[in-house]
Amino acid sequence: VQLVESGGGLAQPGGSLRLSCVGSGFTFSRYAMGWARQAPGKGLEWVAGINDDSADTFVADFVKGRFTISRDNAKNTVYLQMNSLKPEDTALYYCVKDRNGYIELPGYLDEEYDLWGQGTQVTVSS
Repeated sequence: VQLVESGGGLAQPGGSLRLSCVGSGFTFSRYAMGWARQAPGKGLEWVAGINDDSADTFVADFVKGRFTISRDNAKNTVYLQMNSLKPEDTALYYCVKDRNGYIELPGYLDEEYDLWGQGTQVTVSS
């Protein structure tokens, strides 16, 4: 059972990146998924979540209008499209698996998510 992220890297302010996360070892289509991040010297923070059937998505206020979460259950993959990147978006981004197919408490990392990927680094700098 694992989550493997990819797509991180260096971007300029105002630029874009798309993160991908492939899940394996579990029935991907039955679980809500999400993304969290940890900036240097700061705590973990929830970024976005999506229900199992993509009917509902949630994003944190600090990325609203810039980041979009989506998924392709046929490919066992969840995505995070990040546009209009800012230096404060620099962080290690983690893919997370929900305990259920729907998100009850957006933003509550410990309560909602029971599996984490290893993370992919995003650096926003000119």
